Amino acid sequence: MPELRKDPVLGRWIIISKERRKRPTDFPVEISTGSGGFCPLCPGNESFTPSEVLAYRDGHQPRNGPGWEVRVVPNKFPALVIEGDLSKEGVGLYDRMNGIGAHEVVIEGPDHEVTFADFSSAKKVLVFKAYKERIIDLEKDSRFKYVMVFKNHGKAAGASLEHSHSQLIALPILPRMIVSELDGARSHFKYKERCIFCDIIRQEIRQDERVVCQNDRFITITPFAPRTPFEMWVLPKRHASAYYSLDDADLHGLAEIFSESLQRLNRCIPNVPYNFVLHTDPLRSGGLEYYHWHFEIVPKLTSIAGFEWGSGFYINPLPPEEAALYLRESFGPTSEGAQSEKGTLG
Repeated sequence: MPELRKDPVLGRWIIISKERRKRPTDFPVEISTGSGGFCPLCPGNESFTPSEVLAYRDGHQPRNGPGWEVRVVPNKFPALVIEGDLSKEGVGLYDRMNGIGAHEVVIEGPDHEVTFADFSSAKKVLVFKAYKERIIDLEKDSRFKYVMVFKNHGKAAGASLEHSHSQLIALPILPRMIVSELDGARSHFKYKERCIFCDIIRQEIRQDERVVCQNDRFITITPFAPRTPFEMWVLPKRHASAYYSLDDADLHGLAEIFSESLQRLNRCIPNVPYNFVLHTDPLRSGGLEYYHWHFEIVPKLTSIAGFEWGSGFYINPLPPEEAALYLRESFGPTSEGAQSEKGTLG
């Protein structure tokens, strides 16, 4: 029988359609054959992008030239522009403002053919460090209230360029999803005097049904009410509401668990398209005891159609417990770092 599950943070209902249950091999994935031709993100083509705002280089190579490991540039076709005033105004019962913000591209590596999942943990550290540095810098602009970090991998997930990259968008308003998360987390804290995400981590470790992998600092789970098959959340075990509070040890722990999580996903479904999104607290919030930053990894394996648009529900043909089992077994029971440790929060 199908099952309705409620997301404990957002209150969002998900339908787990067990009658449509699928195995990893049942999900068709479009394999890219490569676009060929010119790539503006490759080394040597730096003049075809806007001037970099951040880059990690070995040695003392000049800015806006080759020799970089990670490079951040403004998006050439931004969703929002950084110049100007917000100029908020009401038009009758409607509200509007200028499209002020910042839209940046994080070019994650110089090699056109290497995907983010295949990066070493050391390379991922640089990418996650770039996110941190850019959020800290963009926070200085009082017009911005939130910085969204996200990655589209694969054409089906919205990637327009094959070269591995992710994006940051600084917004003058809080995204509705984040507002809903904050409201849900605040409500739980008022009732329980505990962070709901910390409670989720404790319960997942205790039940050991949806844990994919973990290390000393982070845990990856398939959430109780996932929108898509193989959806995963990567959460720090230590409570923190701000992503940019990560220290160097945190960055290495995050890179390691991200590497393992994506490798497991790719072993279950090779070449799977996915999005990942950073959920963190609003800028200048000063640290929130009720909120907990995390990444959500959402494979693009199901489509959104009329029922989903009309109801706000998602239909998922794979229970998260089965997805976690597939992901755990993808490396075998003795893989490094894959042990399901029944530990406690650090």
